[in-house]
Amino acid sequence: MKKYIFVLASLAVLSTSCGTKKKIAALEAKNKEIQDLLNSTTVKLNMCMSEKDALATQVDFLKKNNSELISNIGNMTTLTAKGAENIEKALETIKEKDLKITRMQDALTKKDSVTLALVTSLKREVGISDPDIEVNVEKGVVFISIADKLLFKSGSYTVTDRAKEVLTKVAKVINSKPDFECMVEGHTDSVPFIGNGVLLDNWDLSVKRSTSIIRVLTKELGVKPSQLIAAGRGEYIPLVDNSNAENRSKNRRTRVVILPKIDQFYDMIEKEMKNQKN
Repeated sequence: MKKYIFVLASLAVLSTSCGTKKKIAALEAKNKEIQDLLNSTTVKLNMCMSEKDALATQVDFLKKNNSELISNIGNMTTLTAKGAENIEKALETIKEKDLKITRMQDALTKKDSVTLALVTSLKREVGISDPDIEVNVEKGVVFISIADKLLFKSGSYTVTDRAKEVLTKVAKVINSKPDFECMVEGHTDSVPFIGNGVLLDNWDLSVKRSTSIIRVLTKELGVKPSQLIAAGRGEYIPLVDNSNAENRSKNRRTRVVILPKIDQFYDMIEKEMKNQKN
């Protein structure tokens, strides 16, 4: 009987031992599964932490850039306002210069119109067909150049009768333009003038011829003295070289310089030029 009981007890122990081993094996498997899951979760957690750190760095970078952008936008707004102001000032300056240029061009156009009208009138009145009388424009000034052989005898400052015919036409032009001034300008050749006690040289002779013509214009032909200017240039502004008789004849001349009173146009041009320099 005891032997039977021992056998039963042994079988019970063996049965219990087998059940425990199965449970341990199952627990070990479950533990391994949990450990694997823990490892996997840890890896994922570390990856998330890394991504979080990277995102935090990007957030800081974006915040910094955003601040800089906001600051730049403010600066750009300021610069844009200043730029617009500068552009407006530049446009105003351009408009002012355009206006000045227009005024200068208008003045020059008016001056040219006056000069052209004057030349046309003089050519018609004086009779340009005479080769010893020339009407031309030099630097905006009108000149009537009359050869001395039409006005004086050699070495003399006495106006000839033939000269008075020419001077009558000149007087008509001057009288028709009472606002103009006229300079009567005498010129000689280079042959030395022999002094006669009154005149010392060619310069004296050129001035004396000018005043002689002015006396005819004022006393005989009705020109206002206030319109006339006497001038003598002597031998110092020749048209051609004084090397021969023909050239010397060309250099002996009297010029009537017509000076229209367009000072207001010149003054305006000068003022505009000064304004542009300032």
